[in-house]
Amino acid sequence: MRVFSQRVFGLALLPLVAASSLAESPTEFISTEMIVERMSQARQEHHAQLRPYSVIRAYKLFGKEGLPPKSEITTGINYTPPSGQSYIVLRVEGSHLGEIIVRKILESEKTLLAKRSASAISTANYSFQLIREETLDGVRCYVLELRPHRNEANLLRGRVWVDSGRYLIRRVEGEPAKSPSWWVRDIHIALVFDEVEGMWLQTGFRSTAKVRLLGEHTVVSRDLEYKVDRLNAALSAQSR
Repeated sequence: MRVFSQRVFGLALLPLVAASSLAESPTEFISTEMIVERMSQARQEHHAQLRPYSVIRAYKLFGKEGLPPKSEITTGINYTPPSGQSYIVLRVEGSHLGEIIVRKILESEKTLLAKRSASAISTANYSFQLIREETLDGVRCYVLELRPHRNEANLLRGRVWVDSGRYLIRRVEGEPAKSPSWWVRDIHIALVFDEVEGMWLQTGFRSTAKVRLLGEHTVVSRDLEYKVDRLNAALSAQSR
């Protein structure tokens, strides 16, 4: 009698289990290819919306973990679509090593802008594989593995977080496919993207590397204030 009761109870639960399974299953199956195609379309649409802007950007250079920053650098950057960029160093506090590194970063950005297609997260430069879905800063994202087609310093081997609703890139993280210099190794880069006055822009940066003779160093940047078409769009970013 007890065994029969357990079976009846189990059968009674089957509709509930089935309903629960349906509720938890995704409402739409989406392949890696579909995500990449929609990501490409979203990038093209937002690239067309780019307007001239300027930004005040703060950089910090850290040495050993847990210690105060060695340098703090504030820069002003002007951008004119599609590939014009100029900058000025507004303030330097601490070691001038930070200023040297920041200038190299900004010069590298100018070079990449002039050859945007060579470093774009696209099928021309990468193959992709959907790994999982997860929530990033309250937004549901597809996490894709990035596999560069070429061993070049301006391509990353890592992962990209794609907004599952808008198909815009929210985060990129990884290591350069090729080290840019004999002087640095074990480089890890993270880029953060967000919307500013209708434009989808990189708004944060973090890079850690081991520098020969100097040890491990980390550079962190955050955008403080934008000026877009004479309109101020202040970004409230958590201090690091």
